[in-house]
Amino acid sequence: MHTAAGNTATPSRAELRRIVTAIVIGNGFVAYDFTVYSFSAVIIGNLFFPSDDPGSSLLLSLATFGAGFVMRPLGALMIGHIADSHGRKAGLTVSLALMTLGTWLIACLPGYASIGPAASVLMVLARLMQGLAAGGEIGPASASLMESAGHGRRCFMASWRGASQGAAAFAAALVGAGTTALLSPAAMHEWGWRIPFVLGGLIGPVGWYLRRRMPAGAPPRRARLNPRRMFAEHTRPLVCGILMMAAPSVSIYLTVFYMPAYLVRTLHRPPVVSLLTACLSGVAILVATPLVAYAADRLASRKTLQYVSLAASLIAAWPVFWALTHGVSDLAALVIITAYVALAVNNAGASSVLMMEAFPAHRRASGVSVIYSFGVVLFGGFSPFLVTWLINLTGDPMIPAWYLMGATALALAALKQFPESAAPQARAACAASRPPL
Repeated sequence: MHTAAGNTATPSRAELRRIVTAIVIGNGFVAYDFTVYSFSAVIIGNLFFPSDDPGSSLLLSLATFGAGFVMRPLGALMIGHIADSHGRKAGLTVSLALMTLGTWLIACLPGYASIGPAASVLMVLARLMQGLAAGGEIGPASASLMESAGHGRRCFMASWRGASQGAAAFAAALVGAGTTALLSPAAMHEWGWRIPFVLGGLIGPVGWYLRRRMPAGAPPRRARLNPRRMFAEHTRPLVCGILMMAAPSVSIYLTVFYMPAYLVRTLHRPPVVSLLTACLSGVAILVATPLVAYAADRLASRKTLQYVSLAASLIAAWPVFWALTHGVSDLAALVIITAYVALAVNNAGASSVLMMEAFPAHRRASGVSVIYSFGVVLFGGFSPFLVTWLINLTGDPMIPAWYLMGATALALAALKQFPESAAPQARAACAASRPPL
């Protein structure tokens, strides 16, 4: 397989299955924990950030959700560097161990009524730990998948990192919908909200074990952590890549993670229906992402399908939220949201490969981790908080549509300026000769 050192060896089918399984389960677990927190934001706000105003408790809970993103850039630099200098396997193992510790802390943490302000502080600490882990996960996971495949299958292989996030959203929403339907509101508030975190904590060690058994690859190129040099030598791909993250990060955090709270608190729809939208959205991401990536591998440019997807999601954002805010049925709302998610969150394969091809192998994991982490911090992580605050301030339920449209327009402009390093002719020839999957 390709390694941080730039060595090349073709993995066997068994090794390839182990790589994909370990990364998909581990990355899905990381995304799962972020998802279940967002779905439990209302209850966590009441238990750990009590206030006379329920809206203030929700805002504090969402701010804590966003605080996890503050640590992502640091995790990107630290864990991404471990992956580039000690091997992808080492970085992936560290990120998953940190995420597991943070998840168990949330699952077992007493509420504010039991230990007072310490509960709020420890909740924030757990989220910061998860943010550190998530920041270092994306780059090593994406690089490992891309480097395990030939040039003509890079987008498809890298897409499974994004697809695993869809699977995680589906699993988290399914668990949330199941506990909400089976337990009384009092039981959910008292202990039921912990069930998704306990389940996640049980999955974490499985993913860690699988990653420990991944092929180690060739010895990587050792280098000292030097963020200043990386930013100086790769300014354009880093800046353009961060701006490109505006669309996918805002889209997934508003239409998948924030949508249940938006449907319940702003549009007053039933909680079970709102969680089912997240289930279907997860399925849409899981199915659409590999299919779009498979098509992207057959095109000369990594940008073509990204242009199409971004333009279509920009055009569709306003009609989608207009329909949701004007009383369409619950069934229609499910269909509309699922269709929009499939349209707006499907380019993880092509976008990841475009970004990774702009960096040398010994900076690939850290470079992509930095792009994703800074992009999510600037545009995605705090978007639920900002949208909730703007809705409270203006009373306009269409705020998410305007936010999505602005983020998508910015991403389109950045995509145009992003350097496409690999020769399109070579990619086209390689894609045309690639055997079918």
